[in-house]
Amino acid sequence: MSATLHFDQVGPGVSVQDTGRPGHMRFGVPRSGPMDRLAFATLHRALGKADNFSAIEVSAQGVSLTCQAGNITTGVTGGEFCVHIDGIEQPPWSVFELKEGSTLSVQAGEKGSWAYIGFCANINAPIWLESRATHLDSGLCGHPFRQGDVLTLDDAHVESTWHRPLSVPHFAAFNQVARVVKGPQIDAFAEASAEAICSEPFTITPHYNRMGIQLVGPALSINTSLALPSEALVRGTVQVTGNGDATVLMADHQTTGGYPKIATVISADIDQLAQARPGDALWFLEVTVEQAIAIRRAANVLIHTFLDQQQPP
Repeated sequence: MSATLHFDQVGPGVSVQDTGRPGHMRFGVPRSGPMDRLAFATLHRALGKADNFSAIEVSAQGVSLTCQAGNITTGVTGGEFCVHIDGIEQPPWSVFELKEGSTLSVQAGEKGSWAYIGFCANINAPIWLESRATHLDSGLCGHPFRQGDVLTLDDAHVESTWHRPLSVPHFAAFNQVARVVKGPQIDAFAEASAEAICSEPFTITPHYNRMGIQLVGPALSINTSLALPSEALVRGTVQVTGNGDATVLMADHQTTGGYPKIATVISADIDQLAQARPGDALWFLEVTVEQAIAIRRAANVLIHTFLDQQQPP
């Protein structure tokens, strides 16, 4: 059975995402995928861990959908968004039935910048390099949703025994701190700047999208003339432009760049940073590479234990 959804209201940057396109950055293809991978993975488990699972990623400006045809088991995770069906409040992380004619609204709540809507169904969206992940700036696999769009869901069905509130991984909530390892060009920065990156607070600006989070904070100046060839970038890189602005690269980041890199947010902290909002304060805390690896391994144990508990009954 198919189901169709009509986008009644949609904020910028609402798109289809799956786990992205790993292994293609050397060809200039960004990985993309969800901004908050843990919230996405939770939804994947809660909806039965289907192969080739994809979901609708919702930005803080929200979305409202009307189910025009079909009944379907639906789930929402991510941040602390306000979720309503026909005006009736739902737990912000939950699995429920969306019936034909009903309207689902997912809007910004107390915390968080990204939410995920998934289904017991296959999202009918373009596939490229075995992925439905939309790269917003290049247009790979289409474009962000717009008001009036209609989305078709194939193999849509209801799994009523799966409907339930979901646990929220509070251990991964944004706490205004992101641990970093110093970057490869740290010695090119003035001594005061190299110290300020981990001793003074930054503020997240409204220039925040799937490519990166721009920050304002202490002046970061380079102590010598620096001409760098473009080199590979990773999610979490903190690069500094010529005017001293720092930007943390996120899911849709470019594959190479020539700006000096003062630090890199460790992989264990990048998903919680994705849920920060413009205006939030951010402190960087330096760790060694060895500490970053140990933190990642410990986080993996915690995350896998949590995800195993989210599987359908």
